Amino acid sequence: MNIQKYHFLQICVTVYAVCISQLATMGDTQLELAGLTVTPHIQSSFMRYRRAPDPPLGARVELFLQNKGQAPLTVGHDFKALFDGQHAEKWLTSGSWAWHDTPSARTNQTISLAPEALMVWSFNSRDASWGSGTHHQLLLSSADPSVIDLHLDESTTWLSSVTFMGQEDSVQPNRIIAHIANESEWIVTPRACRLWLPVRNSDYRVLQPLDWQTNLVSFPSDGGIPSGEKGGFMVESDPLPLTYCAIEVEILSQKGAVCSLWAHLRIKREVFDIGGGWVADRLGDKNSLQAEPFLKTLRRMHVNSGMHQDVPGYTDTHLFDQYPLKFMNRLEPFEHYDSDLILPRIHAVEFQGEPQYGGGRPVPPQEVFSKFLPYGPTRMPTSVTHSEERIWRYYAGLSDYPHYDAYRVCAPSPDAWNLYDRWGGERLRWGAPLETISDMTRNLRELNRPRPIAYWSQGAHYDWGRYGGRQRTSPTPNELRSQAYHALSQRVTSLYWFNLGLRSLLNFRDLIEPITRVNREIRLMEELLLTGDVFEYRRKIENERLSWDLASVAGPKGSLLFAHDLTYVPDLKEKVFKFKPRNGVFDFKLPTWLSRPGDIFRLDADGLHDVFYSVDGRQISIRDQVLVAGIYVVAHTNDLRAHLEKLHSQLLAFEQSFDFDPANADSDFEALEQLYQ
Repeated sequence: MNIQKYHFLQICVTVYAVCISQLATMGDTQLELAGLTVTPHIQSSFMRYRRAPDPPLGARVELFLQNKGQAPLTVGHDFKALFDGQHAEKWLTSGSWAWHDTPSARTNQTISLAPEALMVWSFNSRDASWGSGTHHQLLLSSADPSVIDLHLDESTTWLSSVTFMGQEDSVQPNRIIAHIANESEWIVTPRACRLWLPVRNSDYRVLQPLDWQTNLVSFPSDGGIPSGEKGGFMVESDPLPLTYCAIEVEILSQKGAVCSLWAHLRIKREVFDIGGGWVADRLGDKNSLQAEPFLKTLRRMHVNSGMHQDVPGYTDTHLFDQYPLKFMNRLEPFEHYDSDLILPRIHAVEFQGEPQYGGGRPVPPQEVFSKFLPYGPTRMPTSVTHSEERIWRYYAGLSDYPHYDAYRVCAPSPDAWNLYDRWGGERLRWGAPLETISDMTRNLRELNRPRPIAYWSQGAHYDWGRYGGRQRTSPTPNELRSQAYHALSQRVTSLYWFNLGLRSLLNFRDLIEPITRVNREIRLMEELLLTGDVFEYRRKIENERLSWDLASVAGPKGSLLFAHDLTYVPDLKEKVFKFKPRNGVFDFKLPTWLSRPGDIFRLDADGLHDVFYSVDGRQISIRDQVLVAGIYVVAHTNDLRAHLEKLHSQLLAFEQSFDFDPANADSDFEALEQLYQ
């Protein structure tokens, strides 16, 4: 994709548009529906609440509207568009829609849509009247009215994930990895891909097409994605701008039909960041980010981001260069943070807290949308914390990089823990089924596809109370590991620990090493997680009891296989969940491009290990003993093991380079304790 040539041509188009803009009228212009994406709402049948979820399920809808006329079209907040005869605000105030991004939602914002350019309108409905399978009309009212039929039929093929990758020395990605879910009855083959981009970030709502790219590196190699499965492709490009885009993928079905799959999302170079949460504890008139022993501890744990922005005495000193923690906050003023110097040090904009709670008053989704509007022209991705699976479908699509928090022991939670009949009639008030993390992660991912998602995992935190008589107010190492891996196995692309402040680590020293080990494993897996997509998930029941959660994340270089032990039990005296090593046989389906794997091995924080397995066609069976969770790699070629072994050695060397180990060295832990004295 030649971005430089594209930008030169778009400058010419812009000059032309300005010259004749006064001549444009609605009657001269023809808006066509170039594409339509319908993402049905889903909700978990496993979650339990004091108040039952509303049963009707709506959908998140994206309309890709193209100006097929000969002159530019001026689109402002007063642009006349009627959905089934009503303005968008009517559907919002009546409760049929949760939020919308149509021209009337952007007060005092006007765009000039050049000929052949594209704009994207979105809405997220609250109930089934605008859900999957319904039909509606969009009336564009003018002297020459036009009607667009909106058939919100559930797609049988869609873009399940779109990831932008790039080099470490640049924030601009230059590679696209797209995964396609094929639930049709036919084999489908991606044939071409193109991006629609704005001329400049300030015009991010006006999208112009780049050239079609046909040099797709497909997986499977012949491009054919079998019915009921996933596959995809990679394509190289020039460095891409950090702005909003539409991606269009042309696919050919086995019966000869050609159609396009569409998505609208922000371009950002995907990296796996590991967050520490609110890491800036007060230490008298200073804070912990000015304390080198604490910074050493976080970086040794592979934590590289936190909930902070500029902190005098840290970000303006050598400490920030030596122990960098990416920003995750409001990030204003824009001229400072949206700069070439600071941009590589930003994880995401995150300042709206948990809008589903909003300090006692849920923040309406449309208000969340409005608060993010100023960030549209910037290069910074937005993120919002989702909290309650029962209603978070109404907030789907509002941010570029959504995440959620859910903690399963001794922590506040919107679900009712005593309503889970999980352990033979024992109803707990101090804990919830750990595998609900898997249910919630899968749910949030599907509601926001193909955007990436992240997860706040339960770590060490000093300020949780005692629930149901439980004395330990943070998870045990095994409870911690189980929660993190239920999310990782459903493919998150960043993980934040709540909450690795200094006081929390001092209170729960026994979690420093377990968190370090999980983070080391993440660093080993991160490329496979970033380039892959969830391929298979099964909850295995044996003797009428939950036995194993089996999940896989597959990508062009290989597949990660996860086995979660579900036979853990609550210790009713100690009030913690207990695990023990357990033998198991785990059967997974392999993608077609991995049916002849180059290598198969187990991965953990101690390195890579041989494992007993057998392959029969596209089925792999692994026999192993597992404590909490087992992680296995199916490599496309036989050189991946050597690469990961080298990386493992580098990770250990990185940890040792700090010459500081408060988890295992008493003198180092005492150095942390002295920071509070």
